Amino acid sequence: MKKVGIMGGAFDPIHLGHLLAAERAREQFELEEVWFMPSHTPPHKHQSGVSGEQRLAMVTEAIRSNPAFKPLDIELRRGGVSYTVDTIKELRKEYPDLEFYFIIGADMVNYLPKWEGIDALTEMLNFIGLQRPGSFLELDTLPPFIQDAVHLAEMPLVDISSSMIRSRLAAGHSIRYMVPDSVYDYMIRSGLYGLHA
Repeated sequence: MKKVGIMGGAFDPIHLGHLLAAERAREQFELEEVWFMPSHTPPHKHQSGVSGEQRLAMVTEAIRSNPAFKPLDIELRRGGVSYTVDTIKELRKEYPDLEFYFIIGADMVNYLPKWEGIDALTEMLNFIGLQRPGSFLELDTLPPFIQDAVHLAEMPLVDISSSMIRSRLAAGHSIRYMVPDSVYDYMIRSGLYGLHA
């Protein structure tokens, strides 16, 4: 069965940490592809005013050079608040022959018991938790059905976040080498986050 990783998030904007995480998960778990899935309205995220279409365009720019990486617009097309359980149900109907792995940061693993529909999710897919040096993860405190669905991948420490990038841009600081050049060029062309040519 073909193994596909899914990396969801706001990608506001996508950065090199996202790409490195996806590549580490792909390599360690022998995933044939990783699909990058921008959320429409994330349940707990800040909204920057950048549209879903623009976030998808940045993802497409960022992953263009890697044939194993694909953009996925399912949550943007569906609209509304993006709950992973609804998305995975839809994807499993559409792609019954694929085995899905949902890629998350180790910090998110601790919150899995609070995820909407987590019981159903653990029956539909596996989670790959990216463990960075110094990250605090207590797998043994999670319910056994969640522990069984979580697999850990080693991740180097890359201290970049989308919120840090937005803050740096708001303060007029450089974000070069935090995002791929193609994404930076798209931001400038589109006037995102206050950038101009």
